[in-house]
Amino acid sequence: MDSALLYLQRKKHRQSRSDWLEGIKQKERGRFITSLGATHMTSQLFREKELRIILSERESKMLQEVERHDRDYLLNVNVDDLSNYLEQAYRLEPIILKVDEIQVSHGDTQIDVSRDQNRYISDRSRPFFIAGTYIGYAIPFDGDKDLFRYQPNSRVMKIFTGRVYDNELHLTYTRTDHNAEAVGRQFKNDLHHLQQQIGWVNQDVNQFNAKLLNTARDKITSRREKFLKDQGMAEALGFPLKQRGNALNTYTVPIVRKQVAIQRPTAPTQPYKPEPALEAQQYETILNIISHMVTVMERSPKSFIKMKEEDLRQHFLVQLNGQFDGQATGETFNFEGKTDILIRTEGRNLFIAECKFWKGEKQLLEAINQLLGYLSWRDSKTALILFNRTKNLSEVLSKIPSAIASHPNFKKQIKYQSETGFRFVLHQNGDSNRELLLSRTEKVL
Repeated sequence: MDSALLYLQRKKHRQSRSDWLEGIKQKERGRFITSLGATHMTSQLFREKELRIILSERESKMLQEVERHDRDYLLNVNVDDLSNYLEQAYRLEPIILKVDEIQVSHGDTQIDVSRDQNRYISDRSRPFFIAGTYIGYAIPFDGDKDLFRYQPNSRVMKIFTGRVYDNELHLTYTRTDHNAEAVGRQFKNDLHHLQQQIGWVNQDVNQFNAKLLNTARDKITSRREKFLKDQGMAEALGFPLKQRGNALNTYTVPIVRKQVAIQRPTAPTQPYKPEPALEAQQYETILNIISHMVTVMERSPKSFIKMKEEDLRQHFLVQLNGQFDGQATGETFNFEGKTDILIRTEGRNLFIAECKFWKGEKQLLEAINQLLGYLSWRDSKTALILFNRTKNLSEVLSKIPSAIASHPNFKKQIKYQSETGFRFVLHQNGDSNRELLLSRTEKVL
Protein backbone atom coordinates (compact mmCIF):
# COMPACT_ATOMS: atom_id res chain seq x y z
CA MET A 1 0.00 0.00 0.00
CA ASP A 2 1.22 3.42 -0.88
CA SER A 3 2.79 5.04 2.20
CA ALA A 4 1.00 8.36 1.57
CA LEU A 5 -2.39 6.61 1.38
CA LEU A 6 -1.65 4.65 4.56
CA TYR A 7 -0.69 7.86 6.32
CA LEU A 8 -3.99 9.53 5.27
CA GLN A 9 -6.04 6.55 6.48
CA ARG A 10 -4.32 6.52 9.85
CA LYS A 11 -4.76 10.28 10.18
CA LYS A 12 -8.48 9.92 9.36
CA HIS A 13 -8.81 7.16 11.97
CA ARG A 14 -7.07 9.25 14.62
CA GLN A 15 -9.25 12.24 13.75
CA SER A 16 -12.39 10.11 14.00
CA ARG A 17 -11.33 8.77 17.40
CA SER A 18 -10.42 12.29 18.53
CA ASP A 19 -13.88 13.51 17.46
CA TRP A 20 -15.50 10.65 19.34
CA LEU A 21 -13.56 11.43 22.54
CA GLU A 22 -14.36 15.11 22.23
CA GLY A 23 -18.02 14.25 21.85
CA ILE A 24 -17.93 12.20 25.03
CA LYS A 25 -16.22 15.05 26.90
CA GLN A 26 -18.76 17.62 25.73
CA LYS A 27 -21.65 15.40 26.70
CA GLU A 28 -20.15 14.86 30.15
CA ARG A 29 -19.55 18.54 30.62
CA GLY A 30 -23.09 19.29 29.52
CA ARG A 31 -21.94 22.08 27.27
CA PHE A 32 -24.88 21.97 24.87
CA ILE A 33 -28.46 21.44 25.93
CA THR A 34 -30.91 22.42 23.22
CA SER A 35 -34.41 23.50 24.07
CA LEU A 36 -37.08 24.47 21.53
CA GLY A 37 -34.43 24.90 18.87
CA ALA A 38 -32.24 27.29 20.93
CA THR A 39 -28.85 26.27 22.32
CA HIS A 40 -28.30 27.04 26.04
CA MET A 41 -24.97 26.90 27.82
CA THR A 42 -25.07 24.87 31.03
CA SER A 43 -22.46 25.16 33.75
CA GLN A 44 -20.57 22.68 35.82
CA LEU A 45 -21.61 22.64 39.46
CA PHE A 46 -19.17 22.45 42.39
CA ARG A 47 -16.15 23.11 40.14
CA GLU A 48 -15.11 26.78 40.33
CA LYS A 49 -13.07 26.95 43.53
CA GLU A 50 -12.44 25.02 46.72
CA LEU A 51 -15.03 25.83 49.36
CA ARG A 52 -12.45 25.94 52.16
CA ILE A 53 -10.74 28.86 50.39
CA ILE A 54 -14.05 30.71 50.05
CA LEU A 55 -14.82 30.21 53.74
CA SER A 56 -11.35 31.34 54.78
CA GLU A 57 -11.66 34.48 52.66
CA ARG A 58 -15.08 35.17 54.15
CA GLU A 59 -13.74 34.91 57.69
CA SER A 60 -10.84 37.22 56.81
CA LYS A 61 -13.28 39.75 55.39
CA MET A 62 -15.24 39.71 58.65
CA LEU A 63 -12.08 40.26 60.70
CA GLN A 64 -11.10 43.12 58.41
CA GLU A 65 -14.47 44.74 59.04
CA VAL A 66 -13.70 44.72 62.76
CA GLU A 67 -10.30 46.25 62.04
CA ARG A 68 -11.94 49.09 60.10
CA HIS A 69 -14.08 50.22 63.04
CA ASP A 70 -12.54 53.08 64.96
CA ARG A 71 -11.61 53.02 68.63
CA ASP A 72 -14.61 54.88 70.01
CA TYR A 73 -17.12 52.78 68.10
CA LEU A 74 -15.65 49.48 69.34
CA LEU A 75 -15.44 50.70 72.92
CA ASN A 76 -18.94 52.18 72.97
CA VAL A 77 -20.82 49.49 71.08
CA ASN A 78 -22.30 46.47 72.82
CA VAL A 79 -19.94 43.52 72.18
CA ASP A 80 -22.68 40.89 71.95
CA ASP A 81 -24.79 42.98 69.57
CA LEU A 82 -21.87 43.57 67.21
CA SER A 83 -20.77 39.92 67.43
CA ASN A 84 -24.27 38.74 66.60
CA TYR A 85 -24.52 41.15 63.69
CA LEU A 86 -21.24 39.92 62.20
CA GLU A 87 -22.24 36.28 62.67
CA GLN A 88 -25.52 36.96 60.87
CA ALA A 89 -23.88 38.99 58.09
CA TYR A 90 -21.13 36.48 57.25
CA ARG A 91 -22.79 33.12 57.85
CA LEU A 92 -23.82 31.03 54.85
CA GLU A 93 -27.15 29.25 54.67
CA PRO A 94 -26.81 25.52 53.88
CA ILE A 95 -28.56 24.15 50.79
CA ILE A 96 -31.80 22.28 51.39
CA LEU A 97 -33.39 20.69 48.32
CA LYS A 98 -37.19 20.66 48.34
CA VAL A 99 -37.54 17.30 46.61
CA ASP A 100 -41.28 17.17 47.34
CA GLU A 101 -41.78 20.27 45.20
CA ILE A 102 -39.91 19.16 42.05
CA GLN A 103 -41.64 20.13 38.81
CA VAL A 104 -41.12 18.47 35.42
CA SER A 105 -41.51 20.00 31.98
CA HIS A 106 -41.00 18.59 28.48
CA GLY A 107 -41.27 19.63 24.87
CA ASP A 108 -39.87 19.42 21.36
CA THR A 109 -36.29 20.34 20.72
CA GLN A 110 -33.47 19.97 18.22
CA ILE A 111 -30.59 17.77 19.35
CA ASP A 112 -27.07 18.09 18.01
CA VAL A 113 -25.87 14.57 17.15
CA SER A 114 -22.72 15.59 15.29
CA ARG A 115 -20.60 13.78 17.90
CA ASP A 116 -22.65 10.57 17.86
CA GLN A 117 -20.26 8.00 16.38
CA ASN A 118 -23.12 5.58 15.77
CA ARG A 119 -24.46 7.87 13.04
CA TYR A 120 -23.03 8.55 9.65
CA ILE A 121 -22.40 12.28 9.36
CA SER A 122 -20.26 13.54 6.57
CA ASP A 123 -19.14 16.78 8.21
CA ARG A 124 -18.67 16.61 11.98
CA SER A 125 -17.08 20.04 12.13
CA ARG A 126 -20.56 21.59 12.27
CA PRO A 127 -23.64 20.87 14.43
CA PHE A 128 -26.07 18.33 12.96
CA PHE A 129 -29.58 18.64 14.43
CA ILE A 130 -32.40 16.13 14.49
CA ALA A 131 -35.84 16.26 16.14
CA GLY A 132 -35.94 15.15 19.78
CA THR A 133 -37.49 15.74 23.19
CA TYR A 134 -36.24 17.62 26.23
CA ILE A 135 -37.20 16.81 29.83
CA GLY A 136 -36.49 19.49 32.43
CA TYR A 137 -36.51 19.08 36.22
CA ALA A 138 -36.86 22.22 38.36
CA ILE A 139 -35.74 21.55 41.95
CA PRO A 140 -36.60 24.35 44.44
CA PHE A 141 -34.11 24.88 47.25
CA ASP A 142 -33.40 27.03 50.28
CA GLY A 143 -29.94 28.32 51.06
CA ASP A 144 -27.09 30.19 49.42
CA LYS A 145 -27.13 29.52 45.68
CA ASP A 146 -23.42 30.34 45.36
CA LEU A 147 -22.62 27.12 47.24
CA PHE A 148 -23.40 25.19 44.03
CA ARG A 149 -20.21 26.69 42.59
CA TYR A 150 -17.62 25.44 45.08
CA GLN A 151 -15.89 22.14 45.81
CA PRO A 152 -16.33 20.78 49.34
CA ASN A 153 -13.43 19.17 51.22
CA SER A 154 -14.97 15.74 50.69
CA ARG A 155 -16.79 15.25 47.42
CA VAL A 156 -18.55 12.85 45.08
CA MET A 157 -16.34 11.90 42.14
CA LYS A 158 -18.82 12.93 39.49
CA ILE A 159 -19.29 15.86 37.14
CA PHE A 160 -22.54 17.71 37.82
CA THR A 161 -24.09 20.03 35.26
CA GLY A 162 -27.13 22.21 35.56
CA ARG A 163 -28.43 25.72 35.77
CA VAL A 164 -28.98 27.63 39.03
CA TYR A 165 -31.60 30.35 39.16
CA ASP A 166 -32.71 32.41 42.17
CA ASN A 167 -34.09 29.52 44.19
CA GLU A 168 -34.23 26.66 41.71
CA LEU A 169 -31.78 24.17 40.28
CA HIS A 170 -32.63 23.07 36.72
CA LEU A 171 -31.46 19.74 35.31
CA THR A 172 -32.23 19.08 31.62
CA TYR A 173 -32.08 15.84 29.66
CA THR A 174 -32.58 15.28 25.91
CA ARG A 175 -33.46 12.13 24.02
CA THR A 176 -34.11 11.16 20.44
CA ASP A 177 -36.50 8.40 21.58
CA HIS A 178 -39.40 8.37 24.04
CA ASN A 179 -37.87 6.19 26.74
CA ALA A 180 -39.31 7.95 29.81
CA GLU A 181 -38.14 5.14 32.09
CA ALA A 182 -34.52 5.71 31.09
CA VAL A 183 -34.80 9.44 31.80
CA GLY A 184 -36.37 8.73 35.19
CA ARG A 185 -33.55 6.34 36.15
CA GLN A 186 -30.92 8.85 35.07
CA PHE A 187 -32.52 11.69 37.04
CA LYS A 188 -32.97 9.53 40.15
CA ASN A 189 -29.30 8.54 40.00
CA ASP A 190 -28.18 12.15 39.47
CA LEU A 191 -30.39 13.37 42.32
CA HIS A 192 -28.94 10.76 44.67
CA HIS A 193 -25.37 11.86 43.94
CA LEU A 194 -26.39 15.51 44.06
CA GLN A 195 -27.79 15.09 47.56
CA GLN A 196 -24.58 13.39 48.65
CA GLN A 197 -22.52 16.28 47.30
CA ILE A 198 -24.75 18.85 48.97
CA GLY A 199 -24.34 16.93 52.23
CA TRP A 200 -20.57 17.41 52.03
CA VAL A 201 -21.02 21.10 51.21
CA ASN A 202 -23.36 21.62 54.15
CA GLN A 203 -20.96 19.87 56.51
CA ASP A 204 -18.23 22.40 55.66
CA VAL A 205 -20.68 25.30 55.91
CA ASN A 206 -22.10 24.20 59.27
CA GLN A 207 -18.61 23.90 60.74
CA PHE A 208 -17.81 27.40 59.49
CA ASN A 209 -21.05 28.86 60.88
CA ALA A 210 -20.58 27.17 64.26
CA LYS A 211 -17.35 29.01 65.03
CA LEU A 212 -18.24 32.34 63.42
CA LEU A 213 -19.79 33.98 66.50
CA ASN A 214 -16.86 33.18 68.79
CA THR A 215 -14.39 34.27 66.11
CA ALA A 216 -16.14 37.64 65.81
CA ARG A 217 -16.39 38.12 69.58
CA ASP A 218 -12.72 37.18 70.13
CA LYS A 219 -11.61 39.68 67.49
CA ILE A 220 -13.76 42.48 68.93
CA THR A 221 -12.56 41.73 72.45
CA SER A 222 -8.94 41.66 71.32
CA ARG A 223 -9.27 45.03 69.60
CA ARG A 224 -10.99 46.56 72.64
CA GLU A 225 -8.30 45.26 74.99
CA LYS A 226 -5.59 46.70 72.78
CA PHE A 227 -7.23 50.12 72.72
CA LEU A 228 -7.59 50.10 76.50
CA LYS A 229 -4.04 48.92 77.15
CA ASP A 230 -2.67 51.49 74.74
CA GLN A 231 -4.12 54.21 76.93
CA GLY A 232 -3.56 52.49 80.25
CA MET A 233 -7.27 52.21 80.97
CA ALA A 234 -7.82 48.47 81.23
CA GLU A 235 -7.85 48.45 85.03
CA ALA A 236 -10.28 51.37 85.19
CA LEU A 237 -13.14 49.29 83.83
CA GLY A 238 -13.60 46.97 86.80
CA PHE A 239 -15.56 47.52 89.99
CA PRO A 240 -14.41 44.49 91.96
CA LEU A 241 -15.85 43.62 95.35
CA LYS A 242 -13.50 42.22 97.96
CA GLN A 243 -15.03 39.04 99.30
CA ARG A 244 -14.37 38.14 102.94
CA GLY A 245 -11.73 35.47 103.29
CA ASN A 246 -13.88 33.32 105.57
CA ALA A 247 -17.02 33.52 103.42
CA LEU A 248 -18.33 30.36 101.80
CA ASN A 249 -17.71 30.10 98.07
CA THR A 250 -19.74 27.21 96.71
CA TYR A 251 -21.35 28.85 93.70
CA THR A 252 -21.03 28.22 89.96
CA VAL A 253 -21.60 30.52 87.00
CA PRO A 254 -24.57 29.65 84.74
CA ILE A 255 -23.89 29.16 81.05
CA VAL A 256 -25.12 32.05 78.92
CA ARG A 257 -26.11 31.62 75.28
CA LYS A 258 -26.49 34.60 72.98
CA GLN A 259 -29.22 35.33 70.47
CA VAL A 260 -28.71 36.67 66.98
CA ALA A 261 -28.96 40.34 66.06
CA ILE A 262 -30.22 41.23 62.58
CA GLN A 263 -28.61 44.62 61.88
CA ARG A 264 -25.34 46.35 62.63
CA PRO A 265 -25.67 48.09 66.01
CA THR A 266 -25.10 51.79 66.37
CA ALA A 267 -22.89 53.37 69.02
CA PRO A 268 -22.33 56.88 70.39
CA THR A 269 -19.86 58.95 68.41
CA GLN A 270 -18.34 60.77 71.36
CA PRO A 271 -14.96 59.60 72.73
CA TYR A 272 -15.18 56.52 74.92
CA LYS A 273 -14.98 57.02 78.68
CA PRO A 274 -14.38 53.99 80.89
CA GLU A 275 -17.10 53.30 83.45
CA PRO A 276 -17.27 51.05 86.50
CA ALA A 277 -18.83 47.61 86.13
CA LEU A 278 -19.71 44.91 88.61
CA GLU A 279 -17.63 41.84 87.80
CA ALA A 280 -19.64 38.92 86.41
CA GLN A 281 -18.35 36.43 88.99
CA GLN A 282 -19.28 38.74 91.85
CA TYR A 283 -22.73 39.21 90.34
CA GLU A 284 -23.24 35.46 90.25
CA THR A 285 -22.09 35.21 93.86
CA ILE A 286 -24.57 37.88 94.93
CA LEU A 287 -27.40 36.05 93.18
CA ASN A 288 -26.49 32.77 94.81
CA ILE A 289 -26.46 34.38 98.26
CA ILE A 290 -29.90 35.82 97.54
CA SER A 291 -31.11 32.44 96.28
CA HIS A 292 -29.76 30.71 99.39
CA MET A 293 -31.62 33.15 101.62
CA VAL A 294 -34.84 32.59 99.68
CA THR A 295 -34.45 28.85 100.21
CA VAL A 296 -34.14 29.47 103.95
CA MET A 297 -37.40 31.42 103.82
CA GLU A 298 -39.11 28.61 101.95
CA ARG A 299 -38.05 26.06 104.52
CA SER A 300 -39.25 28.19 107.43
CA PRO A 301 -42.31 29.94 106.00
CA LYS A 302 -43.96 30.62 109.33
CA SER A 303 -41.07 32.87 110.33
CA PHE A 304 -41.55 35.13 107.31
CA ILE A 305 -45.19 34.79 106.30
CA LYS A 306 -46.32 38.03 107.97
CA MET A 307 -43.35 40.14 106.86
CA LYS A 308 -43.71 42.99 104.39
CA GLU A 309 -41.37 43.66 101.49
CA GLU A 310 -39.11 46.04 103.41
CA ASP A 311 -38.82 43.56 106.30
CA LEU A 312 -37.81 40.75 103.95
CA ARG A 313 -35.18 43.03 102.43
CA GLN A 314 -33.37 43.35 105.76
CA HIS A 315 -32.66 39.62 105.81
CA PHE A 316 -30.99 39.84 102.40
CA LEU A 317 -28.89 42.82 103.57
CA VAL A 318 -27.65 40.85 106.58
CA GLN A 319 -26.57 37.93 104.38
CA LEU A 320 -24.92 40.09 101.73
CA ASN A 321 -23.01 42.29 104.15
CA GLY A 322 -21.88 39.16 105.94
CA GLN A 323 -20.16 38.02 102.76
CA PHE A 324 -18.53 41.20 101.44
CA ASP A 325 -16.35 43.96 102.83
CA GLY A 326 -17.50 47.49 102.06
CA GLN A 327 -15.38 49.89 100.03
CA ALA A 328 -15.97 53.15 101.84
CA THR A 329 -18.15 52.02 104.72
CA GLY A 330 -18.70 48.85 106.64
CA GLU A 331 -21.74 48.01 104.52
CA THR A 332 -21.29 47.55 100.80
CA PHE A 333 -24.99 46.82 100.33
CA ASN A 334 -27.22 49.70 101.36
CA PHE A 335 -30.85 50.54 100.77
CA GLU A 336 -32.98 53.38 99.57
CA GLY A 337 -36.73 53.73 99.59
CA LYS A 338 -38.83 50.79 100.75
CA THR A 339 -37.44 47.78 98.88
CA ASP A 340 -34.10 48.62 97.26
CA ILE A 341 -30.75 46.93 97.88
CA LEU A 342 -28.07 49.01 96.20
CA ILE A 343 -24.43 49.28 95.27
CA ARG A 344 -23.58 52.87 94.43
CA THR A 345 -20.49 54.43 92.92
CA GLU A 346 -19.85 58.04 91.93
CA GLY A 347 -23.40 58.89 92.93
CA ARG A 348 -25.03 56.34 90.61
CA ASN A 349 -26.40 52.84 91.11
CA LEU A 350 -24.23 50.00 89.84
CA PHE A 351 -26.33 47.13 91.21
CA ILE A 352 -29.86 47.08 92.51
CA ALA A 353 -32.11 44.33 93.84
CA GLU A 354 -35.77 44.64 94.69
CA CYS A 355 -38.13 42.46 96.71
CA LYS A 356 -41.68 42.42 95.39
CA PHE A 357 -44.82 40.41 95.92
CA TRP A 358 -46.36 39.04 92.71
CA LYS A 359 -49.43 41.08 91.80
CA GLY A 360 -49.64 40.45 88.07
CA GLU A 361 -47.94 41.34 84.79
CA LYS A 362 -48.75 45.04 84.98
CA GLN A 363 -47.03 45.44 88.35
CA LEU A 364 -44.06 43.41 87.06
CA LEU A 365 -43.53 45.84 84.17
CA GLU A 366 -43.86 48.78 86.58
CA ALA A 367 -41.09 47.25 88.72
CA ILE A 368 -38.87 47.00 85.64
CA ASN A 369 -39.55 50.63 84.75
CA GLN A 370 -38.55 51.54 88.28
CA LEU A 371 -35.28 49.62 87.90
CA LEU A 372 -34.56 51.31 84.58
CA GLY A 373 -35.02 54.68 86.22
CA TYR A 374 -32.46 53.85 88.89
CA LEU A 375 -29.59 52.74 86.61
CA SER A 376 -27.41 54.72 84.22
CA TRP A 377 -24.00 53.00 84.00
CA ARG A 378 -23.18 51.23 80.74
CA ASP A 379 -23.08 47.78 82.34
CA SER A 380 -25.70 47.55 85.07
CA LYS A 381 -26.85 44.40 86.83
CA THR A 382 -30.06 43.86 88.73
CA ALA A 383 -32.07 41.27 90.61
CA LEU A 384 -35.81 41.13 91.06
CA ILE A 385 -37.01 38.81 93.81
CA LEU A 386 -40.70 38.05 93.47
CA PHE A 387 -42.53 36.38 96.33
CA ASN A 388 -45.65 34.51 95.35
CA ARG A 389 -48.34 33.96 97.97
CA THR A 390 -50.73 32.31 95.52
CA LYS A 391 -50.98 28.54 95.28
CA ASN A 392 -50.41 28.17 91.53
CA LEU A 393 -46.71 28.86 91.05
CA SER A 394 -46.57 27.21 87.59
CA GLU A 395 -49.21 29.57 86.22
CA VAL A 396 -47.31 32.58 87.52
CA LEU A 397 -44.01 31.33 86.07
CA SER A 398 -45.61 30.84 82.65
CA LYS A 399 -46.59 34.52 82.52
CA ILE A 400 -43.17 35.99 83.32
CA PRO A 401 -41.24 35.57 80.02
CA SER A 402 -43.98 36.92 77.74
CA ALA A 403 -44.66 39.83 80.09
CA ILE A 404 -41.01 40.94 80.14
CA ALA A 405 -40.62 40.30 76.38
CA SER A 406 -43.44 42.82 75.83
CA HIS A 407 -41.44 45.60 77.48
CA PRO A 408 -40.14 48.13 74.88
CA ASN A 409 -36.59 47.90 76.28
CA PHE A 410 -36.45 44.09 76.05
CA LYS A 411 -33.51 42.74 74.02
CA LYS A 412 -33.32 39.01 74.71
CA GLN A 413 -33.81 36.20 77.19
CA ILE A 414 -30.74 34.15 77.98
CA LYS A 415 -30.35 30.74 79.55
CA TYR A 416 -30.44 30.66 83.33
CA GLN A 417 -30.02 27.45 85.30
CA SER A 418 -32.88 27.81 87.72
CA GLU A 419 -36.21 26.03 87.98
CA THR A 420 -38.01 29.18 89.11
CA GLY A 421 -35.72 31.89 87.76
CA PHE A 422 -35.18 33.74 84.49
CA ARG A 423 -32.53 36.02 83.04
CA PHE A 424 -33.14 38.84 80.60
CA VAL A 425 -31.18 41.63 78.93
CA LEU A 426 -32.89 45.00 78.54
CA HIS A 427 -31.39 48.21 77.25
CA GLN A 428 -31.48 51.39 79.27
CA ASN A 429 -33.76 54.22 78.30
CA GLY A 430 -32.51 56.03 75.20
CA ASP A 431 -29.35 53.94 74.60
CA SER A 432 -29.37 50.35 73.28
CA ASN A 433 -25.66 49.96 74.13
CA ARG A 434 -26.26 50.49 77.85
CA GLU A 435 -27.67 47.22 79.04
CA LEU A 436 -29.43 46.07 82.15
CA LEU A 437 -28.95 42.42 83.09
CA LEU A 438 -32.05 41.32 84.98
CA SER A 439 -32.11 38.06 86.91
CA ARG A 440 -35.49 37.24 88.33
CA THR A 441 -36.43 34.55 90.79
CA GLU A 442 -39.89 33.44 91.88
CA LYS A 443 -40.50 31.82 95.25
CA VAL A 444 -43.57 30.73 97.17
CA LEU A 445 -43.86 32.32 100.60
